[in-house]
Amino acid sequence: MSGTSSPEAVKKLLENMQGDLRGLSLECRKKFPPVKEAAESGIIKVKTIAARNTDILAALKENSSEVVQPFLMGCGTKEPKITQLCLAAIQRLMSHEVVSEAAAGNIINMLWQLMENSLEELKLLQTVLVLLTTNTVVHDEALSKAIVLCFRLHFTKDNITNNTAAATVRQVVTVVFERVVAEDARYKDTIDQPVAVQGNSNRRSVSTLKPCAKDAYMLFQDLCQLVNADAPYWLVGMTEMTRTFGLELLESVLNDFPQVFLQHQEFSFLLKERVCPLVIKLFSPNIKFRQGSSTSSSPAPVEKPYFPICMRLLRVVSVLIKQFYSLLVTECEIFLSLLVKFLDADKPQWLRAVAVESIHRLCVQPQLLRSFCQSYDMKQHSTKVFRDIVNALGSFIQSLFLVPSTGNTSMTPNQTGGNASGNTGSAQTNPGVLGMGGGATVLPAFEYRGTWIPILNVTVQGSAKATYLEMLDKVEPPTIPEGYAMSVAFHCLLDLVRGITTMIEGELGEAETVGQTTTETSSLPVQSSEQQVLQSVSDQSEKELVSRAVWEEMVNACWCGLLAALSLLLDASTDEAATENILKAELTMAALCGRLGLVTSRDAFITAICKGSLPPHYALTVLNSTTAALSSKSYSIQGQNVQMISPSSESHQQVVAVGQPLALQPQGTVMLTSKNIQCMRTLLNLAHCHGAVLGTSWQLVLATLQHLVWILGLKPGVGGALKPGRAVEGPSTVLTTAVMTDLPVISNILSRLFESSQYLDDVSLHHLINALCSLSLEAMDMAYGNNKEPSLFAVAKLLETGLVNMHRIEILWRPLTGHLLEKVCQHPNSRMREWGAEALTSLIKAGLTFSHDPPLSQNQRLQLLLLNPLKELSNISHPDIRIKQLECVLQILQSQGDSLGPGWPLVLGVMGAIRSDQGESLIRTAFQCLQLVVTDFLPTMPCTCLQIVVEVAGSFGLHNQELNISLTSIGLLWNISDYFFQRGEIIEKELNKEEAVLQKQAEEKGVMLNRPFHPASPFDCLWLCLYAKLGELCVDPRPAVRKSAGQTLFSTIGAHGTLLQHSTWHTVIWKVLFHLLDRVRESSTTADKEKIESGGGNILIHHSRDTAEKQWAETWVLTLAGVARIFNTRRYLLQPLGDFSQAWDVLLDHIQSAALSKNNEVSLAALKSFQEILQIVSPVRDSEKPDTPPAINVSVPVVVGTTTATSIGRSFMRTDSIGERIGRYNGSEPPVITDEIEDLNLWWAAWNSWYRIGSESTRPPITCDKLTFIPSQPFLTALIQIFPALYQHIKTGFSMDDLQKLGVILHGAVSVPISSDASPFILPSYTEAVLTSLQEAVLTALDVLQKAICVGSENMQIMYPAIFDQLLAFVEFSCKPPQYGQLETKHVANAKYNQIQLFAPAEWVALNYVPFAERSLEVVVDLYQKTACHKAVVTEKVLQNIIKTLRIPLSLKYSCPSESTWKLAVSSLLKVLSIGLPVARQHASSGKFDSMWPELANTFEDFLFTKSTPPDNLSIQEFQKNESIDVEVVQLISTEILPYANFIPKEFVGQIMTMLNKGSIHSQSSSFTEAEIDIRMREEFSKVCFETLLQFSFSNKVTTPQEGYISRMALSVLLKRSQDVLHRYIEDERLSGKCPLPRQQVTEIIFVLKAVSTLIDSLKKTQPENVDANTWAQVIALYPTLVECITCSSSEVCSALKEALVPFKDFMHPPASKVQNGES
Repeated sequence: MSGTSSPEAVKKLLENMQGDLRGLSLECRKKFPPVKEAAESGIIKVKTIAARNTDILAALKENSSEVVQPFLMGCGTKEPKITQLCLAAIQRLMSHEVVSEAAAGNIINMLWQLMENSLEELKLLQTVLVLLTTNTVVHDEALSKAIVLCFRLHFTKDNITNNTAAATVRQVVTVVFERVVAEDARYKDTIDQPVAVQGNSNRRSVSTLKPCAKDAYMLFQDLCQLVNADAPYWLVGMTEMTRTFGLELLESVLNDFPQVFLQHQEFSFLLKERVCPLVIKLFSPNIKFRQGSSTSSSPAPVEKPYFPICMRLLRVVSVLIKQFYSLLVTECEIFLSLLVKFLDADKPQWLRAVAVESIHRLCVQPQLLRSFCQSYDMKQHSTKVFRDIVNALGSFIQSLFLVPSTGNTSMTPNQTGGNASGNTGSAQTNPGVLGMGGGATVLPAFEYRGTWIPILNVTVQGSAKATYLEMLDKVEPPTIPEGYAMSVAFHCLLDLVRGITTMIEGELGEAETVGQTTTETSSLPVQSSEQQVLQSVSDQSEKELVSRAVWEEMVNACWCGLLAALSLLLDASTDEAATENILKAELTMAALCGRLGLVTSRDAFITAICKGSLPPHYALTVLNSTTAALSSKSYSIQGQNVQMISPSSESHQQVVAVGQPLALQPQGTVMLTSKNIQCMRTLLNLAHCHGAVLGTSWQLVLATLQHLVWILGLKPGVGGALKPGRAVEGPSTVLTTAVMTDLPVISNILSRLFESSQYLDDVSLHHLINALCSLSLEAMDMAYGNNKEPSLFAVAKLLETGLVNMHRIEILWRPLTGHLLEKVCQHPNSRMREWGAEALTSLIKAGLTFSHDPPLSQNQRLQLLLLNPLKELSNISHPDIRIKQLECVLQILQSQGDSLGPGWPLVLGVMGAIRSDQGESLIRTAFQCLQLVVTDFLPTMPCTCLQIVVEVAGSFGLHNQELNISLTSIGLLWNISDYFFQRGEIIEKELNKEEAVLQKQAEEKGVMLNRPFHPASPFDCLWLCLYAKLGELCVDPRPAVRKSAGQTLFSTIGAHGTLLQHSTWHTVIWKVLFHLLDRVRESSTTADKEKIESGGGNILIHHSRDTAEKQWAETWVLTLAGVARIFNTRRYLLQPLGDFSQAWDVLLDHIQSAALSKNNEVSLAALKSFQEILQIVSPVRDSEKPDTPPAINVSVPVVVGTTTATSIGRSFMRTDSIGERIGRYNGSEPPVITDEIEDLNLWWAAWNSWYRIGSESTRPPITCDKLTFIPSQPFLTALIQIFPALYQHIKTGFSMDDLQKLGVILHGAVSVPISSDASPFILPSYTEAVLTSLQEAVLTALDVLQKAICVGSENMQIMYPAIFDQLLAFVEFSCKPPQYGQLETKHVANAKYNQIQLFAPAEWVALNYVPFAERSLEVVVDLYQKTACHKAVVTEKVLQNIIKTLRIPLSLKYSCPSESTWKLAVSSLLKVLSIGLPVARQHASSGKFDSMWPELANTFEDFLFTKSTPPDNLSIQEFQKNESIDVEVVQLISTEILPYANFIPKEFVGQIMTMLNKGSIHSQSSSFTEAEIDIRMREEFSKVCFETLLQFSFSNKVTTPQEGYISRMALSVLLKRSQDVLHRYIEDERLSGKCPLPRQQVTEIIFVLKAVSTLIDSLKKTQPENVDANTWAQVIALYPTLVECITCSSSEVCSALKEALVPFKDFMHPPASKVQNGES
């Protein structure tokens, strides 16, 4: 129950009613009895109702007419007191809703009477209000009467009444309409079809309306009539009405009850048919009026605009547009056009102000604006209302600046003293503010070309709180403060922008979320680069396309006007807050345009912000090219005919920075104001928050930022962030403290801007990159041709963008790196280049360290993509770029080396791309990288890259900048080979796998697999590449490199060659080793012989290396030795190869050409190599002896000369199991030759080479000039030492011819002289009888031969004579040294070795051949002792030759160069004869020795009776020694020859006898002094001769006639000799007188005498028949002579004589009977 119907309330009501009635009856008691009676009966009535009814209120209502009657009568009295009492009572009844319709009618009639009598007017109004508000009993006529009553009261004379009535009217009107709303709510469930309203104006055509609605309809219709000054239909009784009040009522109804009009067609009809025409009609004075037009000129006077009506009309219009736009589309078009017109400059200020306020009301309703756009701008043939509104605002603002407002002179800010007008707005709070006008606070204002307009705080953002539209009480137009209209217009713009953008952005956001959910499954939206139209997916609704069109149209319609206005305001603004708002508006518009893909407008807004950021009139092409069309990709505002006002130059802004413009020829300096900085921050903000929609405008934004950064002097630092540069950057850069504090912030925002690029979509990112690239190109163009500091902004930012977008680096990598590589890094300006490289390398490093998803190790393509630019840098020749590149590689290796994987070829390629001409530091850095790779990363890289490592390392070896690098790189190659060796199996497996893949690919494509050394397996190819590289280094121009490379190559092949497959050895031999030998040989033979003064710097060069030729010689030596060693140690591998014999021939050819080169070092080494391949293995120290004994050893005694042992060097140990097969021996054992070469041809090839070397090198020169090359002794020695070993293998086929060839060489070798400067080292001093090693070797060779023959077959023995010949030739050297061609040689004794003149040709010294000849002779004797009986020796008259040869020294005797020679010759002769004579006797009959005997006889003769005189200083002992030698010879004759006389030719025996005879008789001239004769008498010799003669003069046993003949001959010789001696003695004795004869002569005579007695004794004993009668006769004939000797004075002689004479007694017997001729 409500408050009025509760029992207590009812009870109270009844009490009150009764009280009222009682009071009324009291009051009327006297004057108005009828009233009193009525009141009393009323009391009874009330009591009765109360008693009878339970529902008292309903009963009261039923009877209300009666209950009310007393009070109505009371009012009729017109007594104020009574009337008041009655009205109060009636109100009480009404408030309890106990008044029926009839009662209400009565009450209204009563009130109307009171009103007409002007009684209790306020109470009346109060009563009406209570009556109408408490219930709905009053309607139709009663209602209209009540309303008219109120209206009439509004027009009384009393102000209070008027106002109260006005308020009541308003409330009553509201109540009427509220009833409609309530009624609709009651009936809302029963929806009935509205009947179409007829188009006539008949007021009764509302039969379809329900009661309350009908009342409201009638009321509203009459209000319109009244405002239009027409008679009302329903409100009968109206006397007076004002338009202002009518308009206010209309406005309030329309504003408060729009739903009534929208739901009921009847009401809508009213709006269209009544309200709108009315408004338009009322507006006409304002439209026609032109301010300042003179009235006289126009014929009809124009009605002046009336402020109250005008303002109220605008309010109505605002409501109409706001609430009923959808109903009144056409009408609104008219209203809006009117509004726009009211802004014209020729309208009154107040009108413009209220118009702006009205427009502001629209501007805060974006949905409404959207509807305008849809209904007008987007329809054909329709006014572009929305566009006009915006443009009007723009023009309005412009006009305010251009036309000073009438009646208000513009005041300048300087006149405001102190704090101006309290409304200071936001005065700048910048710490560096410089107040205008001496420190006065600056009012926020716009200031443009002298027009100064303050900015007032008119409204809160987003609400249109109007000032003048609310002045309902003003009749006269108010004065508008300066700046008010501008401020409202400014807010209009801001709210418009804010509204539109918020709305569209919101809707866009919704659309996008819907779009995303639908496109989740489909692919990414396709976006065209300029119009980024959202992909419309098939099932996206039509609605969205429509909305999109609306959004675009809205933006297109408004942007020009907005931009024009905002740009102007931006330029004019002097207030930081205002500037901020303008910039924010421009920014949001730019972003919106960008989101909608409206490029032109977007670029226009951005351009505006950009221009604001730069100093006025700053020459920046991108911003000034407004004419070029978009098609030419220039960014400009396309021909919109909006008046763009160029920024004014006289800025009232505080200057915060002065810097240099970024231009080709900077002209002076430019200044930046705080507003520029503010714009810059907006620009940064735009780019940061809306980068995704900037598209091609990045160009504008970035270009501007670049210039600002330049002017502010920010320079890029690590990672591309810009930092404030040092103060010294430019003399013209001046920064205030204000901006200094801002700079780090700006720098930070700049960095954040590019960091935020990671949130951009791919297309936007590409726009950003493209923009940066073109900026960079511009900066580069500027930097051409001058070394001025370039702008590095673009490059730095490209770097920064790349770094933050690593997660999707693929999509931007190519444009990014492509630009840096092709443009920046190749720029002539070094600073530019340096940054390009810095950026590129930083990106690469970052890319590699970034944790991508999937990781790089699983995404090889990406890794290669990242590394590729690094490789591309190699195409740039600038050294600074390359240094950066290499440093990058080094860092990548240090951080990423383990995970480079497929990127290795690129990284290695970078190192390999360094060329020799690129400077030392580059090469050094690159090499550092390589060293790192080789030491740390070989195991981590794919095996396929190992070949590249080899090639790169090799290429560093070939660089000629830095010797150490070349040498170290060779060391690296060795390390690499070691690595291959250790990891061989793994590498091989991996390479084979890779090979299989490649093979398959090649087959699929149908092409051959092409790689170097193809048929070999991939692992072998790796080795071959390594060998080939080392081979190249072996012919480097620098000797040290060659040496090192050579050693490494051979060590590698030696150490690791066993890993190679067998077939690969073929390639190694032919393509690597022989190829190398060819090149070395060629270089060596063509090398320069000029002396190199010094090795660069202060290095002295040893004389043995001071020409290129000598240096190449060393290389040749090393190479040949290496190849030979490989042939030796790997023979078991090489021999099974098919073409081993060709290889062998080629190797021999190389050895031969080296051996015959005119360089002692090379030639000697060649022979050492020769020795090595023949496997003349030198002794191995104990530590190196193989554990197991050699498997095959053929022992051959070889005398290895001293040189061999030292020269071959230690043989290489083999790492494989066959190592033991190579025989070795230590010093105590005989040398071992390992016979591995079964193939005789190989050995014969070796023999032929040896022969060629020998014959060439020992052949004497034809001519002799100073430069004749003569082989050295060590060379010849080595050459000859080779023969014995070689011979072992060819002895089976060694023929006489070969022996002769050998002989020629041996002879030639021994004949070669030595140069006098070498002689002290080779020759022994003259006195020592020592052989040179060469001579030793020659003899060794012959020795080997003869031993071989000795054990050889029969047919080999025919070679003995040849050997003898050879040896005997050597024997002759003792007396006649050999001649070497035409060369003059000096005897060693007089060669001047102490004073060799420099550069004089070396003198050649003949060797002392005596020891050699003597040794040869000993050999001959030894040999002969062994071989005397051999058939060949006999046949070839060897003995004769020996004798013939010995005859030379024997005949020279004392004239021999060396005394030892003839002594040796004698002893040799004796030895030989002791063996040979028996052989000769044996073969006496064959005649083979016939010619020997005379030779022998002559030899004896020449020796025993030599023509040479002994030297003067010969001591007696020596003489006696020599004599004893002669005696030995005679003894030989007596033992070996004479006893066998019968086998010996007679002539020979005769010669011998004659000789003995000659020897036994002293036949010296007497001219010698006693002493001399004493010595020189060879007593002993003579005696032996004589004895021999005697011995053979008779013989007991004559077996042959021959023997007897010898005896007879001997006797006759003896006797003749005795006769001669005696005769001479007698003669001398006689002549000497008293002087005693020389002792010798005395001895001789004694000897003869003794001999005679001996002879006679002998004869007596002999058989008589054996003694020839002749002999006897000779004996007897001696007697007289003996007798004559008796006179001698010597007692010795006497006693001898006595003995001699005694035997004669036997002859003294008497004569026989018959004696005839002495015969009996």
